[in-house]
Amino acid sequence: MPPGDFAAARRSAIAGRMTELLHAGPDGIARAAELLRSGALVSFGTETVYGLGGDATNATAVAGIFVAKGRPIFNPLICHYPVSDSAFADVLENDLARSLASAFWPGPLTMVLPRRNESRVALIAGAGLDTLAVRVPAHRDALALLAAVDRPVAAPSANRSGEVSPTTAAHVLEGLAGRIAAVLDSGPCGVGVESTVLDLCGARPVLLRPGGVTTEAIETLIGPVEHMVGTGTIRSPGQLLSHYAPSSPVRLNALSATGDEALLAFGVPAEDAAVIYQLSEAKDAVEAAARLFDGLRWLDTESQRLGLRGIAVMPIPEAGLGRAINDRLRRAAAPRA
Repeated sequence: MPPGDFAAARRSAIAGRMTELLHAGPDGIARAAELLRSGALVSFGTETVYGLGGDATNATAVAGIFVAKGRPIFNPLICHYPVSDSAFADVLENDLARSLASAFWPGPLTMVLPRRNESRVALIAGAGLDTLAVRVPAHRDALALLAAVDRPVAAPSANRSGEVSPTTAAHVLEGLAGRIAAVLDSGPCGVGVESTVLDLCGARPVLLRPGGVTTEAIETLIGPVEHMVGTGTIRSPGQLLSHYAPSSPVRLNALSATGDEALLAFGVPAEDAAVIYQLSEAKDAVEAAARLFDGLRWLDTESQRLGLRGIAVMPIPEAGLGRAINDRLRRAAAPRA
């Protein structure tokens, strides 16, 4: 992208303006699509989290996403599509990709595949790599919006980079009001953690990020997948170590909270804490995933208000959606870059 274009995107992204709150419905979706096609940034709900959308074919719009989020420009974005054939028009699919799309699209699975030479997607959306991350979300309003835009939409989570991902329109406005054109409010997100990211470019599939589709479900369909080993190359979103981070320090695998900590609970706590957010008293990973980011946000606010030392997190089993939850929690607890 020419330097002048990025500067223009920066001025556009941070210019003081009112962010429209659009209600999901024919008029709101039409307005959101109009804004996206004009190069503006619009947040919209999916089944996972709220995304910050920009026309993926418009390099200036995509640059505006990085600026609005404060996101490192070497961190690739996921491109969203209304149907699998639209996604495969921009990437070189293989038999595994077709099988996975048939089973899990629309749904919370992102596939990283080689970019087609004729792809319309701006290079900046894929951080200049020869691959693209693509998915078809399982959300009625998101699919209607993507169909109306009729272009791939690049959409990372609609939060300031490194902070907790948003699962409601109010969360989006907390971090991005005045920095984006609009939020399409379709209510709270059902899954609550981001999509699973699977790299299908090599000889064997590689799990780059656990998420809303479990590893077990994927392996039942296609057999064993490898897990990413750090190589220094970022091939997909969500691979930065310190990510999804609240302001307060996070302590993992805590059986109880000290007197100066808030507690993110999973199951019944051994003892009372000054501030508790319950992910799932019944230890239901699906319920916990849907409540995770809301809980981190609320505890962070309360910790800051009460002057607490940080947030203690009860153990969550490393199985099924628990892997995705723990991945987000480890990133939240990681040392700040």
